[in-house]
Amino acid sequence: MSKHAFNRQESWRYKRVKPAWRRARGVTSKIRKEEAGWPPKVKVGYGTAAATRGLHPRGLQERLIHRLSELEGLDPKIHIIRISARVGERKRLPLLEEIRHRNFHIANPGKQEEKPVTTEEPITEEAPSSEQTQIPPTPSETEEAAEEDPQPGTMKESPKDEANEEE
Repeated sequence: MSKHAFNRQESWRYKRVKPAWRRARGVTSKIRKEEAGWPPKVKVGYGTAAATRGLHPRGLQERLIHRLSELEGLDPKIHIIRISARVGERKRLPLLEEIRHRNFHIANPGKQEEKPVTTEEPITEEAPSSEQTQIPPTPSETEEAAEEDPQPGTMKESPKDEANEEE
């Protein structure tokens, strides 16, 4: 279920009116009167449950981290980590390593961290038996082999080929 975007009345019409919610006070205000076809008015019933208010969608408390020392006292079962955007790559990489070592969820791991780049060569599997590794011959190779074949008639010719030979 998505939340309502409570926008200020007429904010979609006038550039000078910002969308931040303000209570409608006009005598003829359609939002104040809650007329159909107009955006909903802010009311008590639209709030979230107190148990889940302010939590990350995974149900964990979100903590903003700037340095390693801020990880002390945090529990991976209760907290989810968001690394500050002000942290540079040089400090971010060891911070990510330590966060993963402690099994924390990371709210903003970044694209590079999802697919780590390794300097090692990929491990290859053992080569299958020689029968499986043979590449099937191309059509031109089969024609050459048929010409060299001492037994005539081993290769079946199509009706089109026979018509071409007769001409």
